[in-house]
Amino acid sequence: MFKARYIEPFVHSDLPEKMVFIAGPRQVGKTTLAKEILKGGGGGAYYLWDNKDDRREIMKARWPVEPSTVVLDEIHKYKKWKRWVKGEFDKHRDHLRIIVTGSARLDVYRKGGDSLQGRYHHYRLHPFSVAELAGRRSLPGPFAPLEFSAAAAETLDALLRFSGFPEPALARSERVHRRWQKERVDRFFREDVRDLEAVREMSSIQLLSDLVPEKVGSPLSLNSLREDLDASHKAVAHWMDVLERLYFVFKLRPFTAKLIRSLKKGPKYYLWDWSMIEDPGARFENMVASHLLKFCHLLEDAEGHRAELHYLRDEDKREVDFLVTVNRKPWFAVEAKLSDTEPAAALRYFGARLEIPFLYQVVRDANKDFESNGVRVIPAAKFLAGLV
Repeated sequence: MFKARYIEPFVHSDLPEKMVFIAGPRQVGKTTLAKEILKGGGGGAYYLWDNKDDRREIMKARWPVEPSTVVLDEIHKYKKWKRWVKGEFDKHRDHLRIIVTGSARLDVYRKGGDSLQGRYHHYRLHPFSVAELAGRRSLPGPFAPLEFSAAAAETLDALLRFSGFPEPALARSERVHRRWQKERVDRFFREDVRDLEAVREMSSIQLLSDLVPEKVGSPLSLNSLREDLDASHKAVAHWMDVLERLYFVFKLRPFTAKLIRSLKKGPKYYLWDWSMIEDPGARFENMVASHLLKFCHLLEDAEGHRAELHYLRDEDKREVDFLVTVNRKPWFAVEAKLSDTEPAAALRYFGARLEIPFLYQVVRDANKDFESNGVRVIPAAKFLAGLV
């Protein structure tokens, strides 16, 4: 069963102007989305680089002469893909609409010199969120108050339990989730990591991935991991970078400001698949982090705002889970709690020092929405339904 994805209208509006790249974690729905866009775009063709016949057709470059859309899936596995795509787009841009999809390695290659600059729009496709499943489509402008609407508590429960990846999220079956998660992780290391890293490092990266779920929500010490893995600091830092670039984890840095004597180091890491985390508090915090990152990425990818997600922590160990900024200016801060509805003192402290317009304490088990001392305490299902 296909469910329309949140970036689809943005992709449709961008295609007449430029190429569209869609990146994201394995099995998040990139290929399915691209094929649906193809169906609604007046015709075209889908080519998978891993298929021998499709690969041959791609290199022949015999495109239709009439206006059409072409999806190139996994073409980044071709060593010279960027130069090749640039040439084809420049030659046929008057009638050919190009969608490039694939693994996170699209982002890996974007980190170098970008010969495609100005020729494409890039989207990061996220798993399903409460807002997306609830049908929310509007995107608030920066520094405006968020608009909340009621969302079914069972939607939050299901996502928390099964993740937001389409197959387990829509099936809502323990059996489907177990099998999907095992197969996804196996293929992630067997295919994605193997293509990027030397085979001799595979076991170490797998061991590292086993340790990360236990570290979610706390500043991560690479020295501690180095001791656990009996490896150098440089090696562990590199392996973490591999997991980040391939959309296994994402990193939040502390927000730095002189007014709060903030920490300048100590990033936190979260998983794209929060259902891998056993601890209920850490899993919920990770889920909130994922929803907020999705919100920031869409503001950047679709609207061009420099939206970033941080956390707050100062030298006196006061801490708030999340801070959303636009152009380095604080917009709203969020503290995630399982059941505590007493507004966190750190929220009020940082809110006053940094003049943060909106402060939210998002509570998993709360059943009412109220404001106290400038902090809005809000049920998680309602808050997350106000994002994207």
